[in-house]
Amino acid sequence: MIDIAVEAAYDKLGENPVALDVSKYYALSDAFLLVSGRNERQVQSIAEEIEDKFRDAGYRLVLKEGQQLGRWILLDYGDVLIHVMHEQERMFYSLERLWADCPVLKVPAASAASL
Repeated sequence: MIDIAVEAAYDKLGENPVALDVSKYYALSDAFLLVSGRNERQVQSIAEEIEDKFRDAGYRLVLKEGQQLGRWILLDYGDVLIHVMHEQERMFYSLERLWADCPVLKVPAASAASL
């Protein structure tokens, strides 16, 4: 799921994807994926692309928050919580620091086609 989401984010020029294994500390999900966008429209576009790719793969969206403002969109797919954040929100809330005890999962590198 992480790989699909990261590739979808790269398709819409998402930046700095970080996946965290939160299963030891958070009972409701196994992983968080954090992805940045440079503006509200890009954040919305990244989230929409992830939703499209997950729908095609047969994953069901449990909850979506923040679509209207486009500053921080949360996509809850049960096993994975995806945080698509405006770069300013990501720096301010610093979720990587808050979840620093969690192992970082490997994410695919951006392919030449997505750059």
